Amino acid sequence: MTTHMLERIRNFSIVAHIDHGKSTLADRLIQATGTVAARDMVDQMLDSMDIERERGITIKAQTVRLEYQAQDGKTYVLNLMDTPGHVDFAYEVSRSLAACEGSLLVVDASQGVEAQTLANVYHALDAGHEIVPVLNKIDLPAAEPERIKQQIEDVIGLDASQAVLISAKTGQGIDQVLEAIVTRLPPPMGDEAAPLKALLVDSWYDAYLGVVVLLRVIDGTLKRGQKIEMMGTNAHYEIDKIGVFRPGMQDVAELGPGEVGFITAQIKEVADTRVGDTITAARHPCAEALPGFKPAQPVVFCGLFPVDAADFGDLRAAMGRLRLNDASFSYEMESSAALGFGFRCGFLGLLHLEIIQERLEREFNLDLIATAPSVVYRIVQRDGQTLELHNPADLPDPTKIEAIEEPWIRATILTPDDYLGAVLKLCQERRGVQVDLNYVGKRAMVAYDLPLNEVVFDFYDRLKSISKGYASFDYAITSYRPGDLVRMSILVNAEPVDALSMLVHRDRAEARGRVMVEKLKELIPPHMFQIPIQAAIGGKIIARETVRALRKDVTAKCYGGDVTRKRKLLEKQKAGKKKMRQFGKVEIPQEAFIAALKMDS
Repeated sequence: MTTHMLERIRNFSIVAHIDHGKSTLADRLIQATGTVAARDMVDQMLDSMDIERERGITIKAQTVRLEYQAQDGKTYVLNLMDTPGHVDFAYEVSRSLAACEGSLLVVDASQGVEAQTLANVYHALDAGHEIVPVLNKIDLPAAEPERIKQQIEDVIGLDASQAVLISAKTGQGIDQVLEAIVTRLPPPMGDEAAPLKALLVDSWYDAYLGVVVLLRVIDGTLKRGQKIEMMGTNAHYEIDKIGVFRPGMQDVAELGPGEVGFITAQIKEVADTRVGDTITAARHPCAEALPGFKPAQPVVFCGLFPVDAADFGDLRAAMGRLRLNDASFSYEMESSAALGFGFRCGFLGLLHLEIIQERLEREFNLDLIATAPSVVYRIVQRDGQTLELHNPADLPDPTKIEAIEEPWIRATILTPDDYLGAVLKLCQERRGVQVDLNYVGKRAMVAYDLPLNEVVFDFYDRLKSISKGYASFDYAITSYRPGDLVRMSILVNAEPVDALSMLVHRDRAEARGRVMVEKLKELIPPHMFQIPIQAAIGGKIIARETVRALRKDVTAKCYGGDVTRKRKLLEKQKAGKKKMRQFGKVEIPQEAFIAALKMDS
């Protein structure tokens, strides 16, 4: 059989909400097709990072090539893309979807459609996919497949009458899934005779091979030794190695249209391989590039500083290496009076921030301090210029500012009816504007416009706690709107601590400031002199707490005698404390920074 029989290829991805069983289903498909020997099988086969296994989430999209002998006796090549379910990694999902023609939509038969199920299905529909609904976990006593089928039809508008019922854990129904992939998903289109055109889906750095490029061939064929051109960067390379993932790398002689595989070509830097770029033959390039993807926009910024200033060089090297494998992570150098040298980093969301921080600490053995996360504000100045502000400490002089605009998001929240009141109250508290509210069975689907600034702190945690974990949440950035924002600085012993300054809405500033100073009062240990902790907007103090001084009883050795002697000793002590307070440095322990930055309302 020639490999170029397009109708024998199926490229598909699995989309679902977090924890609905994508990775487990992928394991079962790998097992059922005998791609991996039984003795090499492990759970979550495609989650290769330790952190993915521990948290039970998928962070990087992975691919695997399966060969399946269908009931019609033909052997099909199935290219599976396992995608993340979490909202922060939506860009990974959109990239994987662009390389496929169809998707399996996995829905938990007991929980039903969740917010990210919707978001990911819309991604798949935008990519023009054929979708096969799969109801997972039907072995659970709480499973209600008929109700969930109805829900898929009501909420998403997909015909779910033909949904495949499976249990990825026990392996029930896996054969039906494979048959559905072969019979219900379309084969790829492509022309072998046309000039080479391939989509660069992902790239990462391998210590032995250099940059490994994951690609999907659209037209033409790729062969070893061929000279290729990246259309976005106009760089030319010669292919060393071509292969496919069966999860391990396996070399092949060539890749034809519709196939998904990898190449290496002595590329030194991952920055040279832009995700979404078009790869073509250097001699006979194709006429026009593929549309590609829009670059991932960082949404949340925060400063990362080494605890020990001597580790700065290691941190710089570690950042460079992480950037090699995560194109959505961006950073630039910054320095702070309180924390020394570090980096201002951009992330796609709070989970992304947490993952990157954990990877830096774990894979590179670094101790880090992260400053308060902030979003990107737009500053419109009186002279007509617009600046992007990533760090509240860099806010220009207020007299030059015409307006400060902040990003707003459209949030979709699905919650059981019992918690609706609490969810609405939370959104209202966070300056939200209700856009829509309707019912899907027993669950309410609420759409809110919210300022991103209010969401990045602890919105997700609060939402989960008020709904006992049942509410699910998805968001997309919609626009920038002007807001009445002010910079709140924290002064410790009359010195501003730049790592703790933040932009807040004027109405919320006093409450936010009060919480912050009360927290710091408990966290900063007493010194020999008293320490005032203040929250200020410009020159106006809006909240204050004082850390009491440690006192030594200097009058202990005076027994009896004249009271003036005691007074003299106390006055002397007071003068010493005053002098200490002028020159004394307040040591703010690291826990204080971390705890102060974890704001609770």
